[in-house]
Amino acid sequence: MSVLHGISALAQIWTTVPSLPIPVTNNAVAAGLENGTAVVYSFLGLDSTKLWSGISNRAFRWKLGTPGWEEIQPVPGPGRLAGTAQALGGKVYLFGGYTVAEDGTERSVPSVDVYDPSSATWSLGSPMPVPVDDAVSGVWRDSLIYLVSGWHDTDNVTNVQVYDPAIDSWWQATPIPGRPVFGHTGGLTGNTIIYIDGVARNSENRRFEMEPTSWRGEIDPSDPTSIAWIRLPDHPGHSVYRAAAAAVGDMILFAGGTDNPYNYDGIGYDGVPAEPSTGVFGFDVLTRNWRSLPALSTPSMDHRGIVVAGEMLVIVGGMTAGQRVTTQVVYATVDGLVGR
Repeated sequence: MSVLHGISALAQIWTTVPSLPIPVTNNAVAAGLENGTAVVYSFLGLDSTKLWSGISNRAFRWKLGTPGWEEIQPVPGPGRLAGTAQALGGKVYLFGGYTVAEDGTERSVPSVDVYDPSSATWSLGSPMPVPVDDAVSGVWRDSLIYLVSGWHDTDNVTNVQVYDPAIDSWWQATPIPGRPVFGHTGGLTGNTIIYIDGVARNSENRRFEMEPTSWRGEIDPSDPTSIAWIRLPDHPGHSVYRAAAAAVGDMILFAGGTDNPYNYDGIGYDGVPAEPSTGVFGFDVLTRNWRSLPALSTPSMDHRGIVVAGEMLVIVGGMTAGQRVTTQVVYATVDGLVGR
C-alpha cells in the first residue's frame, strides 16, 4: 500500500541507509520520480566546520535501490542556509535561504531555483516578493506551493506567499494571525496547513525566544489565497525548533528538533549549546488529534523536512548530540492504513 493513503505505524527502529558523501546540516530536501523510481535530493547546507565559510551550494541525489548518493550540479549562486524545497510536476523548486558573510552579515535570498532532473539543469523562477528563509512550505493539490512566515533580513514576517509554477507567478495569501516566526515546522495536506512553534522576537528586548504554539490553516478551494487560521491545542512534548516534518496522507509528521533555539552553529542564543530530540508525533487533520509516534533512534535537529520517497520517510543529515554535523540518513517504513 502507498504511504500517500495514510499510515498506521512507523517502524519502531529508524534504520540507517546510505550516508551522505559529506556531513551536512540545515540542507533543503525533497523527493521526486525519475523514470518511475523515487529519488531523494539534498541541496545547500552547512558542513562540519559550522563556520560561515562552510556554507555550501552543493547538491546530491540518491536514487532508491542504488548503493549511494551522487553529486549533481550545484545550486546556482552562493551557498546558503535554511532554504526549502518541494517537488512538483517533474521538477524540484528550491526557495530562498540566507547567506552569511565573513563579518556575520546575513541576507535573505529571493531566488527560486528550479532543478529539472530530465536534463540535470537549473533555471530561475520568478523571485519571491518577500525573500524569506527558515519558512514552512507545502504543495496544495499538485498545483501551488505555499511558504508560511519565516525570516526576512532583519525580522520575521507574517506573510503567506503562494507560488504557481505553471505561470511562474506569486500571490499573497491570508497572513498568519500569530506571532511571526522562523525555524517553525509544518506541512500541507489536502486543504490544511499545520505548523508549530519556531522562534519569535521579543518586541521589548528584541531577544529571540521560543513561540510554543500550534496552528491550523484551512485553504478555501474556491480562492486559494484565502486561509482560515485556527489555534490548535499544544502538541505532545516540548516545543521544537528546526524539527523535520512531512505530510503523509491525512497526517503531518514531526520529528526531532530542539527546545533551545540557535543561529547556525548549534549554540543557543542564550549561549548554551542546543541538544537534539528523539521525539516524533503527528497531527491527524481528519480527527484533529495529536498522536505520539515511535521515537528516532538517534537524537537529531537542524532540519528542513522529512522526505516522503515511495514507502520511505527519510531524514537527511542534520545535527546529532553535541551539535555534530552528520552524514547520517535514516528512514522509517509505513505499514498499512490508518483506522478511522
